[in-house]
Amino acid sequence: MESVSDMRERGETGHEQAGTTAGTAPAAGAAAKHAGGRRPGETRTREAILGAARVCFAERGFDGTSLRRIAETAGVDQALVHHFYGTKESLFLQALELPGRIQEAITAAARGERAGVGERMVRAHLSVWDDVSSRPALMTMVRSAAIHRAAAARLRETATGVLARALGGVITGEDAMLRTSMVATQLVGLAMMRYVAVLEPLSSADTDTVVRYYGRALQAVVDD
Repeated sequence: MESVSDMRERGETGHEQAGTTAGTAPAAGAAAKHAGGRRPGETRTREAILGAARVCFAERGFDGTSLRRIAETAGVDQALVHHFYGTKESLFLQALELPGRIQEAITAAARGERAGVGERMVRAHLSVWDDVSSRPALMTMVRSAAIHRAAAARLRETATGVLARALGGVITGEDAMLRTSMVATQLVGLAMMRYVAVLEPLSSADTDTVVRYYGRALQAVVDD
């Protein structure tokens, strides 16, 4: 298990000691850093902690997750979690940050002919949830939205903000935002029952079947 002292020995905590005499440069410090100023080992440790946090929050929610559990999952000393992220709240907020590919996938699905946009949106939505790199962040957000304000705010931004930007030229009229929020509700509900509640036979249904049926429902809202 990695500890703060281990990182200090490698000079990866960001607090390198100065040379033994005035004007002496820190030993082997700058050369090992990335262009952004962060050492490779430090970056890997931060990413490991954040990845572990997303898994723990997704499985247990905010209240059921401790920093100790996150540290054990990441294989590091708990002091390192405090060192990089401070409190559980601040780490939770970092865990809610969604991968950029989510908006990219939704935006790409909204392009093209208006006909078929419903199926394209559902397929893109499912592909994001099926991606193991993005599902923990999504699970954390959806599971925690009912009890944590930050998660609820992030869910609203994802559900309406991302979709509003993507569907701005597709859903038009005075009730455009209402219909966009209806699309968001259908997509979030689909994810909740398929991936979180694991409702059968929806959870195990093949992607093409879900896209075919659910795409019609979204298309009806888009075309209204």
